[in-house]
Amino acid sequence: MSQNLFLRRVFIGLSLVVFLGALWMGCTTTVKERRGESAQTEGKELSQSPGKYYHFEDVLVPGELKYKPRKSFVYETPRFKAGILVFSKWWLDGESLLDFFMFHMEKDNWKLVNSFKGKESILNFSKPDKTCTIRTIERWYGTTEVEVRVGPLGEKKM
Repeated sequence: MSQNLFLRRVFIGLSLVVFLGALWMGCTTTVKERRGESAQTEGKELSQSPGKYYHFEDVLVPGELKYKPRKSFVYETPRFKAGILVFSKWWLDGESLLDFFMFHMEKDNWKLVNSFKGKESILNFSKPDKTCTIRTIERWYGTTEVEVRVGPLGEKKM
């Protein structure tokens, strides 16, 4: 009887592992939805609906990221606009997210200053009059959080 109970528990445990694995694989998405396709096909998909511009007209954000207005803020004067925009998404491929930003920031005339890549990645960009820092954090429970920080460059002291 105890052996029968043991076999049931093993069967239930293995079934649970297979089910959760299938669920995890089925729910994953990436910015480049299908990595196996050719680069030419991916480029067409990105150019049709790559994302959305939020408060900054030169920082494109992937459309699948969810904007978090309660964690974000924007400060604007007649001379400049600065702020932090926060986004998040479940089960996102961090590498393709960084590729998206590097590609589209360059298209919007930003120059990559430096980058740090890992579970927490940082991309620093600049233009003649402003800077942008994009920080991505991959949480252990499956959420990826993205912070986009834009601000002016310091003015020269006289």
